[in-house]
Amino acid sequence: MPPKRKAPPPAEDEVAAESSNLRRSTRRKPSAPVDATKAATTTTAPAAKSKTSPIEKKSAKSVSRSSVKTNGDSKEKTAKSDTQPNGTLDSTKPAKVTQEESASETNSGAGSSDPSCEKSYWLLKAEPETRLENGVDVRFSIDDLASRTEPEPWDGIRNYAARNNLRAMKKGDLAFFYHSNCKEPGIVGTMEIVREHSPDLSAHDPKAPYYDSSSKPSEPKWSVVHVEFRSKFAQQIGLKELREMGKPGQPLENMQLLKQSRLSVSRVSPAEFEYLIGVAAARGGMSKEV
Repeated sequence: MPPKRKAPPPAEDEVAAESSNLRRSTRRKPSAPVDATKAATTTTAPAAKSKTSPIEKKSAKSVSRSSVKTNGDSKEKTAKSDTQPNGTLDSTKPAKVTQEESASETNSGAGSSDPSCEKSYWLLKAEPETRLENGVDVRFSIDDLASRTEPEPWDGIRNYAARNNLRAMKKGDLAFFYHSNCKEPGIVGTMEIVREHSPDLSAHDPKAPYYDSSSKPSEPKWSVVHVEFRSKFAQQIGLKELREMGKPGQPLENMQLLKQSRLSVSRVSPAEFEYLIGVAAARGGMSKEV
């Protein structure tokens, strides 16, 4: 077990906009992080798949849950989880949520995907720098995801709005990977949802970073989706730049990331997704095309 160390102070800009905890939680600890740029050509990172591709068959396999993940928001303690600033779980909603409430929350917030589009787009936050939560290092970066040879569970979400976004994801949806709670937060690449939501078993494990004693195996409150690496940007799109692009009259003025900055799982409209992919392409492109 690595020695405990204090969490690195969040970047000044990020603290101002995102002063609470969110993220994807118990990410599995990477064995040996692999550079995503190299992984795109030399590892097993799969290309975008069709309905009949072997990757989809592979995504049906179960993934080992003996490890922990992290997803970050600022101070975000983004344990892939979305906790309150005082470290307690978000209790603004009851443990039991009706289908109507779930649907309402899923469709609320700026930047909702166009319902006429078959594919939806998202943004998921994770912490690329070491931070201990319940004695577990919740660090997880785009390179860690690129090194995976099996679908990666995006677990640890402990906020109802973020959880409902997870539940709205469909197989084949694309998402931005956002580095959070670090010196230079920003969008660093893309991934694909390869398995839709299922119960987040890490909530029932007392040793997990984001254990929730109120969630029972017989009546689970939290969900997880599985993702696979798709691309790493040659140059990240930083939070400061995103804020500039989100000013009135700019392409990202309604982006949910900027309207609800503490949310670790947010929606991205098709127009926002295409715009940001264009920005990344103009800055050197990606290690692998989406």
